[in-house]
Amino acid sequence: MAQKVLSILIPAYNEAPTVVELVRRVREVSLPVDKEIIVVDDGSTDGTRDLLKNLPQDQIKVLLHDQNQGKAAAIRTALAKASGDFVIIQDADLEYDPRDYTALLTPLLDGRADVVYGSRFLGGPHRVLLFWHYLGNKIFTLMTNILYDVNLTDMGTCYKAFNAAALKAIPLSSSRFGIEAELTAKVCKRGLRLYEVPISYSGRTYAEGKKITWKDGLTYLWCLLRYRICD
Repeated sequence: MAQKVLSILIPAYNEAPTVVELVRRVREVSLPVDKEIIVVDDGSTDGTRDLLKNLPQDQIKVLLHDQNQGKAAAIRTALAKASGDFVIIQDADLEYDPRDYTALLTPLLDGRADVVYGSRFLGGPHRVLLFWHYLGNKIFTLMTNILYDVNLTDMGTCYKAFNAAALKAIPLSSSRFGIEAELTAKVCKRGLRLYEVPISYSGRTYAEGKKITWKDGLTYLWCLLRYRICD
C-alpha cells in the first residue's frame, strides 16, 4: 500500500526573519506520512522570496505572486499544486509548532475525521499575550457555534488539517484573512466530520511582525454571516 502524503501549504508575506527557520522545522519534523512542502511568496518586499529561492528546491516547491494578494489567494495557489492525501495550512511565522502535526493527522489517518482543527484553548502550552485578540477570537467562535450549531473552541486557528479531497471540493472565494472564517463556515455547513486537538501556541506582538488587525475581525464577521446564507 502506497505511503500517504501530507501537503503542507505555507503562505508567506514579509516573513524574512522566520521563514527559513520555519521551513527547517517543517522539513525535520518526524511524521507517519511523507511530506510535500509548498511555499507561496505573496509578493514579499523584505527579501523573503530571495531566501526561499536559496532553499533546496528538490525538497520544497516555491511559488511566487508578483504582488501581494492576501493569505487566501496564497492558499488557493498552493492548494492547486498540492498532490497529497491530506493538507495542512502552516503560517510562515513561528507561532505554530510543526511538532503538533502528528496530533492533527491522527483523526484523519484513522478515519474518524474529514477536518481537524488545532485548538489553542484546549490546554496546550501558549504564550501569554494580547487579551483583545483572545477575546475577539472567543466572540467569533461563539458566533460560529450559534450560526452553525457546533461546539468549536477556536475557529480562528491557523492549524487546520484536511482530507485533501474534502478540502478541494470546497469552493473558496474570500481574500486575505477571511479565509479562516470562510473555511470554518463551509466545513460546518457541509457537515464534514470536524475534530479539535490541543496544540501549543507562541503568539507574537505587532512589533515582532503580527499582521492581523481589527479590520480583519470585520471580515470574519461578514464571512460568518454571508456563508451561513450563501455557498
